[in-house]
This record gives sequence, structure tokens and C-alpha cells, in this order.
Amino acid sequence: MTDAPWWRGAVIYQIYPRSFLDTNGDGVGDLPGIIERLDYVASLGVDAIWIAPFFRSPMADFGYDIADYRDVDPLFGTLDDFDHLLTKAHALGLKVMIDQVLSHTSAEHAWFKASRESRNNPTSDWYVWADAKADGSAPNNWLSLFGGSAWQWEPRRGQYYLHNFLTSQPDLNFHNPDVRAAVLDNVHFWLAKGVDGLRLDAINFCFHDALLRDNPPKPKEMRVGRGFSPDNPYAFQYHYYNNTQPENLAFLGELRALLDQYPGATSLGEISSEDSLATMAEYTRDHRLHMGYSFELLTDDFSAAYIRSTVQNLEAQMLEGWPCWAISNHDVERVVTRWGGDHSSARFANLLTAMLCSLRGSVCVYQGEELGLPEAEIPYEAMRDPYGIAFWPNFKGRDGCRTPMPWNSDLYAGFSQTRPWLPVPKEHKSLAIGQQETDPNSALHGFREFMHWRATQPALRWGDIHFIDTPEPVLAFTRSHAGETVLVAFNLSAEATEFTLPLSGAVHSIEGHGLLQGTLTGQHLHLPGHGALFARLESVEALSPLKHRTSTFAA
Repeated sequence: MTDAPWWRGAVIYQIYPRSFLDTNGDGVGDLPGIIERLDYVASLGVDAIWIAPFFRSPMADFGYDIADYRDVDPLFGTLDDFDHLLTKAHALGLKVMIDQVLSHTSAEHAWFKASRESRNNPTSDWYVWADAKADGSAPNNWLSLFGGSAWQWEPRRGQYYLHNFLTSQPDLNFHNPDVRAAVLDNVHFWLAKGVDGLRLDAINFCFHDALLRDNPPKPKEMRVGRGFSPDNPYAFQYHYYNNTQPENLAFLGELRALLDQYPGATSLGEISSEDSLATMAEYTRDHRLHMGYSFELLTDDFSAAYIRSTVQNLEAQMLEGWPCWAISNHDVERVVTRWGGDHSSARFANLLTAMLCSLRGSVCVYQGEELGLPEAEIPYEAMRDPYGIAFWPNFKGRDGCRTPMPWNSDLYAGFSQTRPWLPVPKEHKSLAIGQQETDPNSALHGFREFMHWRATQPALRWGDIHFIDTPEPVLAFTRSHAGETVLVAFNLSAEATEFTLPLSGAVHSIEGHGLLQGTLTGQHLHLPGHGALFARLESVEALSPLKHRTSTFAA
């Protein structure tokens, strides 16, 4: 049907290991828990799994602070467990992607422990060290995303080190070629094991400005957050110098050359910059990353106009690369709460999934999204996220989207036999997988039905996208591939809506997707609340004045 590589148009299911399934009774999920539930994941109709960090770590940032890149933390299991997971996933037809956190390590990493001891040891220049100013203050005004200065004093060396995140997450010095070689060698370790792809955390943070220039201030009216709130001091600067440096492009070429030694292996870069869409386009051209991933749809705004303008903006710039879209992950409020408030429903959850999976690109779906799980309310005394604790009460952190998966309605929702690391909210038990499996109208059944149907629609997986100018709350576009054009329309509101489309020629409704289907009579389209329309156009001229181009694929 296509010459596209496996990752183009793929649906990637994100697993947060510590919240998936606990098999050893310590209240924390583990790799054997993932193995035990891989059949469930495969039943969803997804193409791949992305596993959040499971490497050896002191867990200051729950695994995104890595102390040993080549070992599994005992909390999650062993390397043998990972090998078993990889084997079973492949047997089920699932590709396996793993997180790689390249820009920084844990302060407990052997490299940093050696580097901090003196200014003249073998790894002394492996991290970003700088002298204090004459008055003893930090080298410049760079800020940490998690609050306060991005510089921490180290008395052993009498210098500051850079940390863009927690103080226990020192930034590596990618200007040092030995660092780049060591980082790529760690990546090689996992590729040699047989992983199918890498999700690259904060990939635009690898390099810093070698001159350590101050970031300029950002006017109050320009302060918007992507992965952070506008009242976080981090939003008060333009981050021109502490990330997204031009030297990173050559490193991405080196990384891609390594990946190309493993046919089929892919890369997905998480990008958060001053212009994330432009950086996504830049990072995925000229044989760099395969895919780019940003926070641009992980926002509070879900108007049709915002979604349309965001995707169109990227499409105008991404002439070679391939996007990956997400509306939920382990860092943001769950989407049915963020976009639906108190009015979420199974129909709304399935509509959002279908909308996401109909855009041009690959897709990341976060565990529990298939259940329509709302954000959990975590009391302050139960919070574990250092980010949320630092910014409480204005920002409640990321714990609310990281609570355990509800497998059944038991005391701990079938996640564990003991008290979990985060509480299981009562409302999640009523949405547990066991309950939804027996309800034909559940979000889970709707998710499966749509995913299996989408797999039969080449235009939705690989086609070009062209938006139609429609009034709120309707998002409409066409997807075209191999001579077929599919018209897609979504009503993002709970209220029914009607409008006229500029149609000419025959249009044939497509059934089988499981959503509440709208009707099209001539040019008149009626969409029920949280309903959709999928229809096949008889010719690409049927909807004017749109122009279409041919899809091409490159491995």
C-alpha cells in the first residue's frame, strides 16, 4: 500500500513504567508489569510503545536523572527483564522505543562525581563549569525550568555548574567531542540490543552558548508557557542562549548516522524552544531526526482555529521532515480535563483521539488516554513531583497525570497489592479497564474500534493534509494519498452544529470508525455534539479551492 517506513503514521503508546503495573509489591510499576500487560497494549491497535526512563537513577526527577545509561534501575527490574520485554513486544508486532536523556545526567553519575573533584581530571570538562562573577554571583542570568538560577555552586572546584532542570541534573558539555562520543556510545548500546527507536528528551538542550551570554528579558505580554506556566520566572526570558544552539545540528547528524546503521530504527526529538515549530522543521531536515515532537498541542487552547493554525504553521515550514503530535503525556494535565473540564465523556475522549490520529504525522498516546481518564487531584501531602512542590499552589505539578493505571476496581485498582507511590483516585476506579471491557459504549471500546479502522485508511496514515476554513467549533480538513482524498470534520463542542461546505461532485460517507457520524446533504453538513464526519471525495477537485501535492517517503 505504501513505501513508508513503519514509524510514519504510527501510533506510539507511551508507558510510564512506575505507574503501569507493580508485580513485586513495592508500590511502583516495573518492567515485568509491562511484560504482563503487553497483550492488552497490542489489543489497542497501536504500532509501538515508548517506555519512559527505567535506567539506574536516584529518582530525583523520577528517572530523567540518569546515573547509569546502560543498566536498569533495580526498582524496575533487570537487563534480562528488558530483553524479555523486547522479545515479547516484537512477537506481538509492537515496536519498542525508549527514552534517551542526553543533555544532562544525574549528579550521582560517575562522570559528574569525577568532574566535580577538580579542574584537571579526565572528565573535568565534561560538564558546563564556569567561574563566579567578581561579586561571587552566578556567571549569567540563565534560569532553571524548575525554579531559580540555572547555576549551582560546587565548593570542590570553586565554580558553578549549569543545570537547566533540577540542581541534581547537571548539564553535559557537548562542546567537548569526548562527551559526544560517550553519549553516542551509550545510545549504541541500546540500538545493539534491538530497540526500534529513541524518544529524545529535551534534545534541543544539548548545547549551550559557549560565550555564556545573558538571555534577554521577555515582555510580560509575551510570556506564554509550553511545558511551564507563564508565571514561572523561566517565562520571563527569551531562551536564546541556554538551549537550541546552532552546534546542535551537527550533533543530530552524528546521531542520525549512528541510527542509520540499524535499518528501521527511528528518532523522535522532544523540542521546546522559543519557536518550537520552526525548530521541529529545522531538526527534521537534512538527514537529522526522523520526527519532531513539541508541546504545541499540550496547551489549554483547543479551539479549531488554534489547532488549524498550529498544524498549518508547521506544514508551511516542515518541507522534508515528519511531525509527531500528542495531546497528553506525563508532563501535562490529562487532556479530557484540560480540554473538557467537568464535562468529559467517553464520546469526547474518543473524539479527541480520532482528531489527533487524523492529523498528518505520527501520534503519541499516553497510557490511560484510551480510558478517558481525567486529571487526578493530589493533595499536597501526597505529592511527589519536585516541580509541583516548588511551585505549589499555583502549579500543582505533574503527579495528577502520573497516577497508577486502573486495571480493576479493587482497593489499589489492580495496580499493586500495596499502597502505590501515588494514590489511585476514586473516579479512576469506575473507569478501570475491567469495567470498560464489559461496556460496549466505553471509551476503551471506542478507542480500539477507531484504531483498528484507521489502520485500514491509507490517507489518514500517510496522506497530505489541507485545512478548510470552517467556523468554530468545527475543525475540518482533507487527507490525500495515492489518488484518494478523505474529507474529515470534527465538532469540538457538545452542541450540534450545521454549516455549508464548498463542495462539488460526489461525496461518500465512510463508516466503521465508531464515532457519532454526521450527515452531509449536498453542501450542507450537520455534526452532532462531539460528532465527526469521514467521507471519501470522488475527485480531488470535489472540494475547491484546495490544491493537493503528492506524498513522498524517505527512510
